[in-house]
Amino acid sequence: MKKAMTISYEVGNNLYINLTNKCPCACTFCIRTHADGAYGSDPLWLEHEPSFSEIFDDLAKRNLTKYDEIVFCGYGEPTERINDVVVVAKALRMIPDRPKLRINTNGLGDLVNGRSVAGELCAVMDTVSVSLNAGTKDEYMAVTRPKFDNAWEAMQKFTSDCVKTGQAEIIMSIVDVIPQEQIDASKKVCESLGATLRIRTFDD
Repeated sequence: MKKAMTISYEVGNNLYINLTNKCPCACTFCIRTHADGAYGSDPLWLEHEPSFSEIFDDLAKRNLTKYDEIVFCGYGEPTERINDVVVVAKALRMIPDRPKLRINTNGLGDLVNGRSVAGELCAVMDTVSVSLNAGTKDEYMAVTRPKFDNAWEAMQKFTSDCVKTGQAEIIMSIVDVIPQEQIDASKKVCESLGATLRIRTFDD
């Protein structure tokens, strides 16, 4: 019997939703390059992108109110399916005593979709977490290896647009393996955009 795809998976007190394996980046530190899952999950490679019925059937098996957060984050960039993320998030917001909703994104949703997506996301999310990864353009491009030449600028514009909505908490994240000068530079980028910096440990 073939094993079902992993559409949702638990990490600590949070539930993560894995909607796509598509991503416009090839980050040097990406967990996908050396594992099939994350933090003990079943494999997160999808046979196909799950339909609405598959997503909601999967979520119906869970006691959603027990989690601290429901996070749109898996083995791909969730804004590759921006319309579906918004629909699912709107449905989750209808749950009484619902957990907070967060999206973990590389911030390139505008380039992926050919339009500004900050307003759509901030209207349905409690937290938008953008992967900053580095504090300077050269280092960002080297580490993130995006397919877009203007990714550094687009990521910052997306973040700034999210902050301007005033509708969600906006976080930018880096991993503590980068040099201190990059951490210091990242702090300056966050301050200039009005976001809050989160420094993650490598295994966080």
